[in-house]
Amino acid sequence: MDIFDLHGKKALVTGSSRGLGFGIALALAEAGAQIALHGSKSVPAEATKRIDEAGGKPTTVTGDLSDPDVCRQIIDQVISRFGGIDILVNNAGTIRRAPVADHSWEDWNTVLETNLSSVFRLSQLAGQHMLAQGRGKIINIASMLTFQGGMFVPSYAAAKGGVGQLTKAFANEWASRGINVNAIAPGYMETDNTAALRADPVRSRQILERIPAGRWGNPSDLNGAAIFLASRASDYVHGHILVVDGGWLSR
Repeated sequence: MDIFDLHGKKALVTGSSRGLGFGIALALAEAGAQIALHGSKSVPAEATKRIDEAGGKPTTVTGDLSDPDVCRQIIDQVISRFGGIDILVNNAGTIRRAPVADHSWEDWNTVLETNLSSVFRLSQLAGQHMLAQGRGKIINIASMLTFQGGMFVPSYAAAKGGVGQLTKAFANEWASRGINVNAIAPGYMETDNTAALRADPVRSRQILERIPAGRWGNPSDLNGAAIFLASRASDYVHGHILVVDGGWLSR
């Protein structure tokens, strides 16, 4: 099973102070990777402690990824502290809910910059280092709305659709140069982003009834997919969007 071993690898997981990002960071740490945790403003001490206990030898970086300068600073900090970067997980994101007729331009710009533009910038910057070393793994976090339009989240749907296309575009250029660029599309997960949906008895019931697995997902459901795409086990997987949705899209 050594093809799944991540010992000696250095990984940055954005938006990893909590939720799905922290779950992915913890899984990579348990597989042997050294972890850079990221938060927009801070990373809780408890999160750092748990990664350290898992063997992840963590460092922390902070900053608003909608700022291009912050993206560059974070990649520079990780490479400086770790001596390189082997794995980038573009997980950080935000969501704004409003009907399309009322969706503000400010919200549109915030979501697109955070959820899509930062994926391009971070992948480009980390990828420049990966190209020089001839290897690397980039994992983007897509969504069910990479494939569907959703309701009341037009900026989020546009951004996640773009993440799917960026995944393919980067993979087309970099697959022959030792870099794997893929994505994970989580289904409906128990996170802060879905709190409003889960609190709505009608929408929550409608969603649950469509999931063949019969439950909402939780962060640990992504562990296997994340380790697979970060490890040698996926060396011939390029430009793929791996859906982890309890069967939602098949219904």
